[in-house]
Amino acid sequence: MGNLTLIDKKQLTLDAARKMAEACEAAAKAQNLKMVIAVVDDGGYLLHFIRMDGVAPAAAEVGIAKARSAALFGRSTKSWEEAAKDRTVILKIPNVMPLGGGVPLMAEGQRVGAIGVSGSTSVKDDEIAQAGAALLA
Repeated sequence: MGNLTLIDKKQLTLDAARKMAEACEAAAKAQNLKMVIAVVDDGGYLLHFIRMDGVAPAAAEVGIAKARSAALFGRSTKSWEEAAKDRTVILKIPNVMPLGGGVPLMAEGQRVGAIGVSGSTSVKDDEIAQAGAALLA
């Protein structure tokens, strides 16, 4: 490889994505919530998706957008929601979703993806996303 230096990169597996989504689904069911749960890789591309029975169809796009936003920027969508209250120009940044429920996933200091949850309030969406992210903690 000549003089090139490469890095070792952690990667989210399908099995891990599935388990995190299932943890979110269990947390939602425990609270009688109907939600969409999207798990994406570090580039914001969908790895696993759950759309619970009875959730509004539009929630699917919102959940995926929350996951993509958290993955690409490495920060929760809840933080974008707070920041946009004082600086509405933030809403013009591509791929920013300023609604709670998108949580970045970190492994050994590396961003490996994100979870996006939609279907309830921003607070509940974020709480359910955290239930899946907790498996990496």
